[in-house]
Amino acid sequence: MSESLSPSLLTTLVFVFFLLAGLFAQLWLNTRQVRHVAHHRAAVPAPFAGRVTLQAHQKAADYTLAKLRFGLVETLLGTAVLVAWTLLGGLDLLNQLLQMLLSGWSGLSRQIALVAAFALISALIGLPASLYQTFVLEQRYGFNRTPFALWVSDQLKGALLGAGLGLPLLALVLWLMNAAGSAWWLWTWLVWMTFNLVLLVVYPTFIAPLFNRFQPLDDESLRARVTALMARCGFKASGFYVMDGSRRSAHANAYFTGFGAARRVVFFDTLLQQLSPAEVDAVLAHELGHFRRRHIPQRIAAAFVSSLLGLALLGWLSTQVWFYTGLGVTPNLNGTPNDALALLLFLMAAPVFTFFVSPIFSALSRRHEFEADAFAVTHTSGADLGSALLKLYQDNASTLTPDPWYVRFYYSHPPAAERLARLHA
Repeated sequence: MSESLSPSLLTTLVFVFFLLAGLFAQLWLNTRQVRHVAHHRAAVPAPFAGRVTLQAHQKAADYTLAKLRFGLVETLLGTAVLVAWTLLGGLDLLNQLLQMLLSGWSGLSRQIALVAAFALISALIGLPASLYQTFVLEQRYGFNRTPFALWVSDQLKGALLGAGLGLPLLALVLWLMNAAGSAWWLWTWLVWMTFNLVLLVVYPTFIAPLFNRFQPLDDESLRARVTALMARCGFKASGFYVMDGSRRSAHANAYFTGFGAARRVVFFDTLLQQLSPAEVDAVLAHELGHFRRRHIPQRIAAAFVSSLLGLALLGWLSTQVWFYTGLGVTPNLNGTPNDALALLLFLMAAPVFTFFVSPIFSALSRRHEFEADAFAVTHTSGADLGSALLKLYQDNASTLTPDPWYVRFYYSHPPAAERLARLHA
């Protein structure tokens, strides 16, 4: 085989092709969305005339355009960083540096250090974007309520929590990759699945309170309403809570989380301030619809199947030299395992190849939203759900005029016009 067709070079060419194809697709979609939103900015769409003011419509358009421009910068910078880590040798340089500095450490310890250093550098690279989004973009449109000290506290808590949970899990995964033979990916998948199921149970009770305050719902009238609604829908909850979402943002939401005895209903305080009791009922019925239609188990199952396939693929790729060299990395030749390198390369490269599959998952998510709406209107008023959704679209400054192709690729929820039309029908 000639050098021009070597597996390593072919890997590089395929990676660059999908990277550029995905980048151009994102730029094309971003441009379409910008033009579509800007074109319809001057007038409220006919279906919303009389219900949405021109000022609110234009605020949503401007907010959407600002996010799109910021997203474009993030996309370009993210692509540059990915190329720097891979084809330009950034990950290889970091690995060689740690191999030299930590020569006295065990192979497993050096691998953990490599992943930890990569995660730390990536987090530092992403900090300016996070700061801009919170304190410039969200602040400009009146959504940010996060004091800088609270933002710093959140970052530190997130880092400590990530290290406390992630490092032991990483150590176990890397150990399995080296010690469990050719079927390591199956054992790793079982560990990953167990970890996520445990996390679903403990998150509402032990992790979420580290970042937000949860107070029992003290509005007796509303509590009676939602209790009766849950009884009609065949659900029970361990409690009804109000979360202090207004400490960080003006955006509103509600969710039903947990399993078994750990199930709880959580309302953002901003949601209770914006919606009437009947509208709160309708929003909660929608969330219950996701559980009744078994959307949550379906999504968990899909995530587990995709992770199983991904780990199986990684199990094969990790044994191929061209996988490393084609993505800008020289495998360790001193007896140190290459498992951390393989894991990092796979996590960076996988999104490049799966971008064009994302419309399938977006369409499935939108279908689930329609099904949850249909469930909600069998237990509450469709008019109340429609008015609640419209308020949430307005309060979150969601554009009423998205580009159809942009919706197909990115929207996990149906656009307002389509969703409300379905409700009225």
